[in-house]
Amino acid sequence: MECVVRPCRAEDCVEVVRMIKELAEFEKLPDQVQINDQVLREDGFANDPFYRCLVAEVPPEHRSRDGHTVVGYGLYFFTYSTWKGRNIYMEDLYVMPEFRGKGIGKKLMSKIAEIGVENRCTQMKFVVLDWNQAAIDFYQGQGAVDLTAAEGWHFFHFEGDALEQLAQAS
Repeated sequence: MECVVRPCRAEDCVEVVRMIKELAEFEKLPDQVQINDQVLREDGFANDPFYRCLVAEVPPEHRSRDGHTVVGYGLYFFTYSTWKGRNIYMEDLYVMPEFRGKGIGKKLMSKIAEIGVENRCTQMKFVVLDWNQAAIDFYQGQGAVDLTAAEGWHFFHFEGDALEQLAQAS
């Protein structure tokens, strides 16, 4: 399918938030989304952006049933490994269900990898829900390694009260 992968523009944030909510629904966590397009715009298009994003756009004649031409996104940012150096972290890779299986997700992910390589990153990291076998198969089919299975790493986070308490302990 004809599709252009391009950098997200501030005016695309409404579409990206729509897809973030679709992804959260798919992941069975719709109540977890607290972001809106204004916050996404502020965080991604300020002088020192917290994230970067690519969108997949199809021509108007291939728009979705609901009339959308922005049909996928890949949100990423840069991190650092004390063992390996520069890393690129893919926070989200999403393609609307009616556009899956057409190479759009691979095109988005490949572009994020290309950006990582251009920025001398040694790794591209991301997480996948353990029940999302289709995604696991897709990533492993591209050569990704499951670090939980291969090396025993577990991914943790602090949030809400736990984060506040940790910060107050300093």
